Amino acid sequence: MITVTVLHPGTMGAAITAEIVAGGHEALSVTKGRSENTRLRGREAGATAYDSLAEALSRSAVVLSVCPPQAAEDVAAAVAAHGFAGVYADVNAISPQRVQRIADEIRPGSAVVDGAVFGQPPGEGRATRLYLAGADSAVELVASLFTDSALHVCRVGDTPGSASALKMAFASYQKAARTLAGVAHALADSHGVGDQLTAEAEVMISAILSDPEYLPSVAARAWRWAPEMEEVADTLRAADLPTDMAEATARVLAFWEQDKDQYDLPVVHALSQLRSGRSA
Repeated sequence: MITVTVLHPGTMGAAITAEIVAGGHEALSVTKGRSENTRLRGREAGATAYDSLAEALSRSAVVLSVCPPQAAEDVAAAVAAHGFAGVYADVNAISPQRVQRIADEIRPGSAVVDGAVFGQPPGEGRATRLYLAGADSAVELVASLFTDSALHVCRVGDTPGSASALKMAFASYQKAARTLAGVAHALADSHGVGDQLTAEAEVMISAILSDPEYLPSVAARAWRWAPEMEEVADTLRAADLPTDMAEATARVLAFWEQDKDQYDLPVVHALSQLRSGRSA
C-alpha cells in the first residue's frame, strides 16, 4: 500500500483520489483552510483528512497536485517548505516552463513527475488517460497507483515538461475550437441563420487535429484565408461580438502567405513556417 497526499481535490482530483483508494492505497487530504466542498469531495472519495500539511507529508511517499493551474506553484512551494523527500507529481494543466520552476522549487529533496490528464474525471464507466514524464523509478511509482483502474497511464518521456507540453498542445486546439464555435454560433444567431450553420457543420469533416497531412493545403490557401478572416472580424465587430480570435487567426495565416498555392509542400515545412517568427 502506498500513501498519497492529494492537494487539493476538485472534481477531477476527487475522482482520481477515488481511483487511488479503490486500488488499495491510502489517500490523504489536507483540510486546513479548504472549503467545505473540498472537504466533502475528499471524504466522499475515501481520503483520510488531516488538518496539518506537515503531518500528511510525513506519512506520504507521493504527493499528487491536482489544483487550478494558477495555484500550482503555490502548492509546490508549500510542499517544498516542509522538506518533502518523496515523489511530487504535478498533474495540473500548466506550461512546461512552470513545470520546470516547480521542479526547481521541489528539488533536491523530491523526484518530480510531470503529469497531464486527458478526458473526463475517471469512473462511472469512463476511462481517462494520464500521461507521465520523469525519471523511471518515480514514474513507475505514480503509475502503480492506478494499476487496473479507470485512469490509464501512458509514458511520454523522461523529461519533466513533456506531458505538460502535450496537454498545452491539445488544449490550444480543443479549448480554442470550442470557444470559436461559441463565437460562430453567436454571429449566426445574430443574423438568424443559426440552424443553417448547424446543418453545414453536420456535413463537415471533423477529424482536423488527428490529420496534420492537410496542413500544407491550409498554408497554400493562407493568402486568401487571411483577408477572409479580416472580413470575419469586421462582421463580428458589427454584431458586437469579440474580434480577437479572428484577428489572431489572420495574423497566424500571414506566416504562410509565401507558400501561396504550393499544395505539395511537406507537413514539416508548414510547421516550420509557424516557428519561423516571421511572416511574408
